[in-house]
Amino acid sequence: MNSTNVLKDRVAIVTGAAQGIGQAAAIMLAEAGAAVVIWDVKVEAAQTTASLLKSKGKRSMFMEGVDITSLESVESACAKIVEEFGQIDILVNNAGIVRDASFKKMTPEQWQQVIDVNLTGVFNCTKAVSKYMMEANYGKIVNLASVVGIYGNFGQTNYVASKAGVIGMTKVWGRELGKHNITVNAVAPGPTDTSMLATVPDELRQQMKQRVPLRRLGKPEEIAKVILFFASEASSFVTGQTLTADGGTYLG
Repeated sequence: MNSTNVLKDRVAIVTGAAQGIGQAAAIMLAEAGAAVVIWDVKVEAAQTTASLLKSKGKRSMFMEGVDITSLESVESACAKIVEEFGQIDILVNNAGIVRDASFKKMTPEQWQQVIDVNLTGVFNCTKAVSKYMMEANYGKIVNLASVVGIYGNFGQTNYVASKAGVIGMTKVWGRELGKHNITVNAVAPGPTDTSMLATVPDELRQQMKQRVPLRRLGKPEEIAKVILFFASEASSFVTGQTLTADGGTYLG
């Protein structure tokens, strides 16, 4: 897909865009012509991403202090975006955290922290943004799920529950928002070379690669390409779907 200007005159919000998949998505959407608004708690890294886009002549803005676990905070930020840009066309719900522990050792705090960001955060952002999309009778919502939300993973009760929830919400919103010309889809990455895997011992990383038929980890840019597909008119008749981008890890 030739991505040049396919998102011309569109305005996109990307959560968790300071690094990794979110950053790659922000760059790709901007290069496709969209104005990109960045939400992230990592202030310095987010400012760097915004500056990078601006240095390339792209329209970009970092909004500091947006708390996606608070609907009020998100609604306030959306109002400012519409005031600045006039519209919100694309939402990429990418922000997420991990607090891994076996079920036996997982604390209620670890459970709640992940649910608040990964699940409630997606609900809040979509709740606030979809209002403007419904008024405009147009919208593209892309949720970041995970293959573990489909297949499970040891030591990630909280994370798996949140990502399985995202997949479920994607289906519901696809049904409910379709009449407003809003598509809602999810990307479920497999093992991807991001900061989340940076602390994984090399031996374990090698084992992960061996489980992937392509024999390598995914790159953030490869996941961003799928996000761009769902954010563009290339996916105009696709909604409520979850696309697994995992190098064939879970073929079967």
